[in-house]
Amino acid sequence: MTETCKDTAKFRKFLPNYFSFFVNGAMVLIVGAILPYVIEEAKISFAVAGSLLSFFAIGNFLASFVNPFLTGILGRKLSIFITSLFMPLSLAGISFLPHVSVLLLLFVLLGISRGCYSVINNAYINENTDGTPAALNILHMIFAVGAFCAPMIMSGFFYFGFSWRAIVYTLVFASLCSAFYMLTLDFSGKNNSAEKKEKTARKETVPFWKHPLFYLSGLLLFFYLGLENCVNGWFVTYFKNTGIMSPAFANSLVSFTWLAVLFGRLLTAYISRKIKKQTIILFDCLITALFFVVLISTKNLGVITFAIVGLGFFFAGIYPTTVSNASAVIVGSDLGTSMLLAIAALGGIITPQVVGIAADKIGLAGAVCLLLVNAVVMIVLSVVNFLMKKKTDLPS
Repeated sequence: MTETCKDTAKFRKFLPNYFSFFVNGAMVLIVGAILPYVIEEAKISFAVAGSLLSFFAIGNFLASFVNPFLTGILGRKLSIFITSLFMPLSLAGISFLPHVSVLLLLFVLLGISRGCYSVINNAYINENTDGTPAALNILHMIFAVGAFCAPMIMSGFFYFGFSWRAIVYTLVFASLCSAFYMLTLDFSGKNNSAEKKEKTARKETVPFWKHPLFYLSGLLLFFYLGLENCVNGWFVTYFKNTGIMSPAFANSLVSFTWLAVLFGRLLTAYISRKIKKQTIILFDCLITALFFVVLISTKNLGVITFAIVGLGFFFAGIYPTTVSNASAVIVGSDLGTSMLLAIAALGGIITPQVVGIAADKIGLAGAVCLLLVNAVVMIVLSVVNFLMKKKTDLPS
């Protein structure tokens, strides 16, 4: 009963984090869902569209430097409030389809906002739950809820005759609410002194920038985020352009993919109490690669539906469990968390741009096949992580 009360209290304490990740999940999926309409109305090429996705990821990367800088000057609460306001401002600006140079800037600011949310929320929950994978999986599960809801709401708007801008303006309102809700977080509450001493000693023994686990986790996130960003950003366009399915069905399918992510993260949060992190990561990477191969190898609608939902289910635990995997060397360090997520963000910057450039030359269907590289490297890194953790005394 006591444990239940503690869990309920923690859930309430983290409500601003959960709501902001819900909005972030919705926003990330909508960026990909509106891309075909932006391409059509703004009359831009695949390469330029890929640049928009890459600039969004660049903003996410820059957040890893912007956040520590602003936090050092203004403190966590004010810095996250300021950067969270970039989201509604950028979304509103994108809806007017300004010149490409302005669009690129807006996507950078949108990425900075999304990235600062990610750094603060991951660090805040890591610090207040001692880096348990269950707590981080719940946080990222909420992201999946937002990602699931957004395309469904967008399809609903289309059904009632609204344009793609309706979902954008809905997100403008939701992100404004999130910005003010984050002001209610208590950043003064830290772990007790014994835990602080333990973490300080651990950091002094193995600084994060000197430990291979930090770079291994970062590289795994690099290739994972590149793959995830392309699935989020390109696949509605991919399905639409190849004629495999209608845009409405593609939006609904991507939405159900994130429902699968939701259930996957629920399952990961549960089994992470019984199964080691490195085992979960290895298994998820292997099955993710398998489903991705199936997805790009067929035009059968039923098989594609099964494959993309399966992909989402096994995508689910990779990011939060990998962040938790690195907690032994980054907990208590905003810089460590920021740098880990910066390495990850680089994958999200480079990969969509590579796919966009390749799509203009060999077609989007061929360009998507390049993502097999990400899937294979993820397997290799997860195997190395599995073997390395077995040979060290770091927490599993």
